[in-house]
Amino acid sequence: MGKVHADGITGRLKTFILEQPVYFTATAPLDADGHVNVSPKGHAGSFAVLDAWTVAYLDWTGSGAETHAHLRENGRITLMWSAFSGPPNIVRLHGRGEVVYPGDPRWDELAAHFGADAAAPGVRAIVRVDVHRVSDTCGFAVPFMDYVGERPLLRSYWDGKDAADVEAYHEKKNRTSIDGLPAIPPGSASAPAAETAAGTAVETAGRTSDVPAANPEPAAS
Repeated sequence: MGKVHADGITGRLKTFILEQPVYFTATAPLDADGHVNVSPKGHAGSFAVLDAWTVAYLDWTGSGAETHAHLRENGRITLMWSAFSGPPNIVRLHGRGEVVYPGDPRWDELAAHFGADAAAPGVRAIVRVDVHRVSDTCGFAVPFMDYVGERPLLRSYWDGKDAADVEAYHEKKNRTSIDGLPAIPPGSASAPAAETAAGTAVETAGRTSDVPAANPEPAAS
């Protein structure tokens, strides 16, 4: 049976979330005819639990910007984790999200939770979520699947590229959503990046792996 957790992201739920190698974000525009978006997220160390009711994740540049557009319009977001090994479990966080870009006064404090990755050329923002509902359900129908390792494609795609390259990509792919809502604002990739700090007390999700692969264009998000 499903349960709502009045104490937020604590204990076994926090441990479960930080152990998972993949999670999903869902957003939607206010227009009833607009397109609902669901995005898979990964990369070790790119998700952090800031406190029992606040989370954040690094947002890497991809070929879409639906989450940015929807959060700018209405802020609604749901994050979901599912167990693909061990006991069945599904965890959902419902909340209000905000996209924080490099150059924002809050950037340095948030970026410190993600180490050197926060200054990587492909990182376009940090999404911060104020969570108002934490729940889990059984997940009895979710199949078992083995975790093999991370894909290095997204990081390697942006290796060697500079802010001008990223800004040009944003101009081509990320200015509006598929419904025409404003997404990533001009100049966000050219803002000064944070100097990342070590030694934060915030816990981040992380697994490591070396899986060689090709280098296609990054996927939509």
